[in-house]
Amino acid sequence: MGLLDALLGGQRKLKAPAPDRLFAMSTAQVTLEVEVGLQHRQRAGIVFQPIATGDFRQILQETEELLRGAAKDTGTEIESHDDKFGYRWLILRDADFEDLVVSLNTVSTQLQGGGYGDRLLACVFAFEQSGGPVYFIYNFKRGAFYPFVTRGEETRDTEAELRLMAQLRSELPLEEEIGRRLPLWDIPL
Repeated sequence: MGLLDALLGGQRKLKAPAPDRLFAMSTAQVTLEVEVGLQHRQRAGIVFQPIATGDFRQILQETEELLRGAAKDTGTEIESHDDKFGYRWLILRDADFEDLVVSLNTVSTQLQGGGYGDRLLACVFAFEQSGGPVYFIYNFKRGAFYPFVTRGEETRDTEAELRLMAQLRSELPLEEEIGRRLPLWDIPL
């Protein structure tokens, strides 16, 4: 235990994630497709915990209007979905991967700018390999990505995840703590 740990009672505050880390997925996408053999499924999502305040609803409404306005130029399709855990998903569909990344960043920036950054859970990018889903999850609280590979109902392929971590170490800010690579079941992408 270090001096800082002793002063803080063994607990440290997490560093706030750098807002530009989400954009690392734009450049990593080339490596994912060309070197790793993944194909992006032309969709991504952002998941957050909504709250029933007028201010939060207004920020969310303005953000969706902003995205829908930009969608006229980009062709991005937008829908929302509430999951069984009470989280809301904004799901984006677009053949242009860069448009997905920019749109997700727009949502996170708007919520963070309105003081609701603590409501953000993750961004999820959907890929496919050998017919099976492969997700890359960006955890806002940790400011890092990790692969999430499912094989069947609530079965995780940790070997494939570790292999992807090794292949992308130089491309993405990755979550190094295994216990922090939490599963997101029932991803609506």
